[in-house]
Amino acid sequence: MDVSIVIVCMNRMDNLYPCLESLRRHTDCSLEYETFVVAYLFDKANLARATKDFPWVKFIESNEIRGFAENNNLALRQAGGRYTFVLNDDTELHEDVIGKLVRDLEELPQNAAIVCPTLLNADGSLQLCGRPEFQAYKYLLQQFHLYSEPIDSAYGKGLAESKSISGAAFLIKTEVFRKLGWFDERYFFTPEDMALARLARVEGYTVWADSEISLIHKWRTTASRMMSATRPAAVRGSLIYFSEWKRPCRPFEAEGEAIIRGWRHRFRYFLLASGVWVAEMAKNLKASLVCLFDRSEQNRLKLLTFKHICASIFTHKTPKEIFSKYYSELRNTR
Repeated sequence: MDVSIVIVCMNRMDNLYPCLESLRRHTDCSLEYETFVVAYLFDKANLARATKDFPWVKFIESNEIRGFAENNNLALRQAGGRYTFVLNDDTELHEDVIGKLVRDLEELPQNAAIVCPTLLNADGSLQLCGRPEFQAYKYLLQQFHLYSEPIDSAYGKGLAESKSISGAAFLIKTEVFRKLGWFDERYFFTPEDMALARLARVEGYTVWADSEISLIHKWRTTASRMMSATRPAAVRGSLIYFSEWKRPCRPFEAEGEAIIRGWRHRFRYFLLASGVWVAEMAKNLKASLVCLFDRSEQNRLKLLTFKHICASIFTHKTPKEIFSKYYSELRNTR
C-alpha cells in the first residue's frame, strides 16, 4: 500500500461528498490507496447512504465524544500505507495533490517526514502556505488582534522547509507518524497539528511545504453553533501547548529537575492564561453590549462562546471534558 488517506467527518454530508468526489477525480492511478473516513456521531441514515455511495471507502464509526486527534488516531492505527495523508472533510482537490506530495517526499533528504500543500480559500485566494514557529507571546498578541500569523511564509519558494503544519492537509511518512505516537490526544481540536510538527523537529525530522501544490479549504464557511463548545476546548488546548517546556524530558531526569519543570510549566501557564483571560473578557463585554441592541442568533452565540472561554481558562478540566460539558448543554437546549 502506498498511501493511507484519513478523513474525519462530523455528520456533514455537505462537506464529505464534495471532498470524496474530488479525491476520486484527482488521484494518481499509479499509486495504491486506501481511504478511511471516521464517521463521527453520524446518524444511521447518513452512514448507510455514504457507505453505499462510496464503496471504496472504509468507514469507521465513532459514536463517543472524541476530538480531532482521537478520531484521527482511530483510523491511523489501521493505516497500512507507506505514507499517510491526513485531510479535513471541508477540503476539495483540484489536482493530483497526493501524488505530487509523495514525489516531493521521495526527492527530499531522508530525515524529511512531513510535506504540506498550499491551502486556498473557496474563492481561490491564499489561505496558508507553510507555517513559521508560533511562539507563546505571538499567540497572546493574536488574542488582542495585535498579531496575525503569516499566511505566505513559504509562498513562491516552491518546495521549502517550514517550521509547522496545518492539520487540514498534510502527507507524512507512516513509520515516522507511528514512532511519534500519532496525534497527541490531550488536544481536542487544536493545536495537535503544531504539536506534531514540533515533536517531529525535536526528534530530528524536517517539515516542508510546497507552494506549487494546492487544494481548497473551506474552513470559513463551515462554522456552526457548536463553536460555544469547540472554542473553549480549543483555547484550553492552546494554553496547554504554548505553556509547555519545549525541551523533551530526558529518560533519567532527576526528580528535582522534574519538579522544577512542573512549576515552570504552571508559572508559564498562569502568565499566558492571565493575558488571554483579559482579552476574552474584553470580547465578552463587547458582545454583551452588542446584545443589548441586537439579540440576533449570531450575536447571542458569540456572547455564549466568550462566556464559556472565560470560564474554561483557569479550570483543571481537560479540553475533552470542557467540550463534553458544553456539548451536552447544547443538546439539552435544542
